[in-house]
Amino acid sequence: MSVDIQRIREQVLKHTDQLERIRAEVRKVLIGQDVMLSRLLIALLTGGHVLLEGLPGLAKTTAIKGLANAIHCHFQRVQFTPDLLPADLIGTMIYNPREGSFGTRKGPIFANLVLADEINRAPSKVQSALLEAMQERQVTIGDTTYPLDEPFLVMATQNPIEQEGTYPLPEAQVDRFMLKVVVSYPTKAEERKVVDTVLEDFRREVQPVLEKSQLFEMKKTVSMIYMDDKIKDYVLDVVAATRHPEEFRLKELKALIECGASPRASINLCLAARANAFLAGRGYVTPQDVKDIAYEVLRHRIILTYEAEAEEMTSDDVVCKVLESVPVP
Repeated sequence: MSVDIQRIREQVLKHTDQLERIRAEVRKVLIGQDVMLSRLLIALLTGGHVLLEGLPGLAKTTAIKGLANAIHCHFQRVQFTPDLLPADLIGTMIYNPREGSFGTRKGPIFANLVLADEINRAPSKVQSALLEAMQERQVTIGDTTYPLDEPFLVMATQNPIEQEGTYPLPEAQVDRFMLKVVVSYPTKAEERKVVDTVLEDFRREVQPVLEKSQLFEMKKTVSMIYMDDKIKDYVLDVVAATRHPEEFRLKELKALIECGASPRASINLCLAARANAFLAGRGYVTPQDVKDIAYEVLRHRIILTYEAEAEEMTSDDVVCKVLESVPVP
């Protein structure tokens, strides 16, 4: 089957101005953190959920709110706390004494973009209430199931697990996030700009520049981007190497990995690589697209053994060794 790469690229370039407008609006409130912004855009373009992890004060919430405000859609922010209940998130049945019947009060999950702020500060019962919404795009209240509007995207933030007063996310829920982005400190120059902006009390409002219909068109274009069979096989090999490292001359990792990445990792790595190519203005996926996004897709899906923790190995170290060893097409 022949593929017209040039025609696909022309479709991609039609959205260049829209992407630049979104970036420009978000950068009114977000200084630096270009990697975090690109990963948020990848999640938006693929319909995948994203988890931002980093210490307090690194602009995680600011980035998500800025992106949400740049799009004409319904946005809700939920502050997760230890006393939050599942009904506070998804909604509940309310009795109306005047009519003698129950009515449904929908929760903040019924939005297009949901910011789950400090998601690991709520107990597991609340965290698990997100599972159906994130995976099935629906919510069940009482005996009735309600579909969620498109687009639907959960953007969650969390502090590192070592921080006091936090709860580890269930592994089943973590796997629902397409990307886990680790947010690092800004550079000295970027931090100087942040300080100057605050001291000058110079505030900018993010304006909505993208309609829902335009977002759907962009997502449709992303789905058209060509991915060669060799690239697909490369993705499968990368994921397989986290499960059976000895087959890829990585015997030293065998004792360090308890569970490798799930099949959802292969799917999300392909989807994210296409979106990465879209952001680069290309109509086809390269192996570098896979490498660029591999850490964010795989780091939260690799479960390490106690031996790995004793050796102070991280999942990022495993991904690095895998990418170095798996042959590139």
